[in-house]
Amino acid sequence: MTVVALLSVAPVTEGSMAADVADAVAALDDFDVDYETNPMGTVIEADSVAELFDACEAAHRAVESDRVSTVLKIDDKRASDASAAAKVEAVEAALGRPARGDADQ
Repeated sequence: MTVVALLSVAPVTEGSMAADVADAVAALDDFDVDYETNPMGTVIEADSVAELFDACEAAHRAVESDRVSTVLKIDDKRASDASAAAKVEAVEAALGRPARGDADQ
């Protein structure tokens, strides 16, 4: 996969956004993308920018709210097939340890 992105979709509302965020994440299942959700968003990997944009649009539209905030950051590495995991592994190799700061290392 060559396109890696960080997607954050959330309703502009007070209170818990968990159900709406879950709807956005579930919408990604209809696309040929890999993803992993973390506290700040969802990292998505796709074979093409077109597939990525289609998946992100579906996630955005899945949140049914009067106002929705979506942030998308894309790394379209056109000359490489490096995965998101490979990027983390490179940082960990340079760091000499897992890139985590919690007690569960």
